[in-house]
Amino acid sequence: MSIKVKRSRAQPIGKLLEQRSGASLLIRQSRLIDQAQRHLRAHLPEEMRAHVFVGGFRQGKLTIISSQASWVTWLRFEQQRLLTLLHQLPGFEGVTALTFKVRPVHPVKVPERNTRELSINAAETLTACAEETSDPALKGALSRLASHARKR
Repeated sequence: MSIKVKRSRAQPIGKLLEQRSGASLLIRQSRLIDQAQRHLRAHLPEEMRAHVFVGGFRQGKLTIISSQASWVTWLRFEQQRLLTLLHQLPGFEGVTALTFKVRPVHPVKVPERNTRELSINAAETLTACAEETSDPALKGALSRLASHARKR
């Protein structure tokens, strides 16, 4: 199997955005979604803003995602007002309906760190081994390892 090298150079981002390729359409759609999200959040109550996200736009329906079902219920009651707000934005005149989804946010669990402490006796032994070793790389590694006990 052979690998062929492309002789073309990378194109500047401005040129890519001018074309009607998949990348430019994706970037345009992401900008529109971001614009809709900022516009909606500006008109929502303060306590809701962090829990409401615009998920996507497909076939005239804008998807709104929230982390709690209670917020989605409130949004359903306000659907007509939200549609009116969205129609004010250029590019969203064609939104005919809103789709609501509940997606609970699960916090990222940070794994606990298992820290080990190096005793003073172990550090002295490592230092003695480093002094007796002729290999410079091993000597440096043993010295660095022994220095961890001195830092504490």
